[in-house]
Amino acid sequence: MPKHRFTCHLAAPLLLLSGVAVGDDAILLQSTTNLAPPTKSEQDSSVFIRADQMYGVQSQQVHASGNVELRRNTGVVTADLLHYTVATDKVEATGNVCLKQQGLTLTGPKLDIQMSSQVGSMESPVFSLDSAEADTKFGRSGLTPRGDASVLDFEGEDQYRLKHASYTTCPAGDNDWYLRVKDLQIDNTRQVGTAHSAYIEFKGTPILYTPWINFPLDNRRKSGLLAPTFGTTSKSGAEISLPWYWNLAPNYDATITPRLMTKRGLQMGGEFRYLSDTYRGIVNGEFLPDRLTNTNRWSVFAQHDQSFAPGWSGHFVYQGVSDNNYFRELSNQISATSLTILNQEAALTYQADWWQATARVQQYQTLQDPNAPIVPPYSRLPQLTWQAARTNDYGAEFSFSSELTRFSHPTLINGTRMVAYPSVSIPLLNDFGFITPKIGVHYTQYLLDSTTTAPATNVSRTLPIMSLDSGMYFDRNITAFGRSYQQSLEPRLYYVYIPYQDQSTLPNFDSGEMDLNYAQLFTENRFVGSDRINDANQLTMAMTSRLLDTETGLERLRVAVGQRLYFSPQKVTLPGGTVTNNNSSDILASIGGQINQAWRAEAAVQYNTQLNQTVRNSYTASYRPAPGKVINFSYRTITGQINQVDLSTQWPIAPRWYGMMRYNYSIRDKRIVEGLAGLEYNGGCWALRGVFQTIATAASTTSTSFFIQLELNGLGRLGSNPLDVLKLSVPGYTNSNELTNP
Repeated sequence: MPKHRFTCHLAAPLLLLSGVAVGDDAILLQSTTNLAPPTKSEQDSSVFIRADQMYGVQSQQVHASGNVELRRNTGVVTADLLHYTVATDKVEATGNVCLKQQGLTLTGPKLDIQMSSQVGSMESPVFSLDSAEADTKFGRSGLTPRGDASVLDFEGEDQYRLKHASYTTCPAGDNDWYLRVKDLQIDNTRQVGTAHSAYIEFKGTPILYTPWINFPLDNRRKSGLLAPTFGTTSKSGAEISLPWYWNLAPNYDATITPRLMTKRGLQMGGEFRYLSDTYRGIVNGEFLPDRLTNTNRWSVFAQHDQSFAPGWSGHFVYQGVSDNNYFRELSNQISATSLTILNQEAALTYQADWWQATARVQQYQTLQDPNAPIVPPYSRLPQLTWQAARTNDYGAEFSFSSELTRFSHPTLINGTRMVAYPSVSIPLLNDFGFITPKIGVHYTQYLLDSTTTAPATNVSRTLPIMSLDSGMYFDRNITAFGRSYQQSLEPRLYYVYIPYQDQSTLPNFDSGEMDLNYAQLFTENRFVGSDRINDANQLTMAMTSRLLDTETGLERLRVAVGQRLYFSPQKVTLPGGTVTNNNSSDILASIGGQINQAWRAEAAVQYNTQLNQTVRNSYTASYRPAPGKVINFSYRTITGQINQVDLSTQWPIAPRWYGMMRYNYSIRDKRIVEGLAGLEYNGGCWALRGVFQTIATAASTTSTSFFIQLELNGLGRLGSNPLDVLKLSVPGYTNSNELTNP
């Protein structure tokens, strides 16, 4: 490959004459001698010929030699010798023949073609597709598709057949891989190719064979087998999957994936996707008769979103698995193995100009870890919500939120809760600050079911809520290290008053205490949900300062500090909680920013003034000088809960070689949360990557996996897919095939 090497040169601009010219002049042959300007159809049928020497009979035939160039429409033929017959519209060319049309270049020793019907043949053709056309067809840049064949038959407009053809996207001189085909039919009208007796040759070795294959010629979808994937995990053994893609219609498709695991057996998976102007959705399911556990195991995921009419929309989600260990044993992504709550809900919403109403039913499947059990959440069967917000002509903002929810649980007390929270606020704004007073009333009523020890009860709670939010903004221009910056100073005060009310007799359907963070300092209630409303006589004081690069707009530095002062003890707690007499919250402080184009760093600290110690901190840094070069580091602690260090990187270790690594270690538990090591080689027109991963799947168990994948640019990928794992585990990871200079 290639059998013949020809260069394709175009002559100088043509001199268009009507008649026959000899020497350096040109010939224009038309089917009419009418001197009127030619019509478009006549122009399309015109043939322009230029050569060193030409002779023939006008309007019948032309014989040309020496740097011959023939043009018709957008097609160009160059050759050493060319004979054109007007009556049959036939071209016979020999010697360094080159045909260029629609981004395709064909070279060979001989060409016979009937121009109007596009029927003919070329001997020993060498073909290539220019980069612009390849970008359009394949949706990515940098590809140089090329190949050769023993014979190319033109079988009509945009119809080709090649015998004993080879195809690759490697540049000329690089013969690392080929698709070898005994018989290949190309239909450009439908953008479909059909091959018989095809195999992929990599580094001179056949690695994949198929007796027949039908494939798209561009990046459009088409039914057929996808590349097989294979790998190994400690939980399931060696495995291989062979997906079948089914392009049912332009707006919906399906993928059926058998997955064979040596330890467990054959799993069948399927995915169905659909899309229209008013709805979209996906259904995904798997079924496995597991030899290892002697049980039938399955998973289902379905999601549907739809707009029924102006203002009306619906939403449906269902997630379910057969057992608690399904993800821990059958998934290789930490985002899946850590799942404990699977959502199952359906909702109908009406959105008007200033209000919104929603009806929802919601329940959950809880996946339990025997070493770390959790209490399953309540089901909402159903939940009705109504929210409204309006602003009057004087700037006052009125809002109202309400809900009516039936809570159900198999082991805990059940009941119905009604919530109504009307409020009004008056934002007062100017260029350098704002003041927003707000007042509201939070009303909650419960109708609790009877139990074996207590009759049904009806309890309620009414609490006024008052707040005052204020802030100012100052800025100045400064110069530092030879650059201009804008420095801002943004103080903020936020006061909340809510009187105390004993809530210990109220149930707790969905409330929990929020983690203290900078945003939570400016909320009315430190609890999520509506079952607990904290008592409050408190003031939040905070200060933020930013340093903005005036040339680029980048936030080079941001410093923030905040604390909440309590003027009375916080008495409201969750069940089992204790009242604290602290006169202030922990101090929250953070500093970070984009130091330069490559470095970004963040640090956050939560300091307990009562204990005089840091109870939570987080330090992160990221170095990304160029695509394919990234180092991420973080260290995070929460007293008594978390003490973890996390390091991940992608870095070139030799020409064309990249190393990938992640090390997420729990110092407190003395175990690896996730470990990953991989290598990737960019061969220019192909890439090979291998990844080893170990993840903690439960409190005392781990799973290991190995991925290896060969990617042939413009053709497909063979092997198990580590790309999703790499993108999740190494933030900033870039596929080496997307790098300009690997």
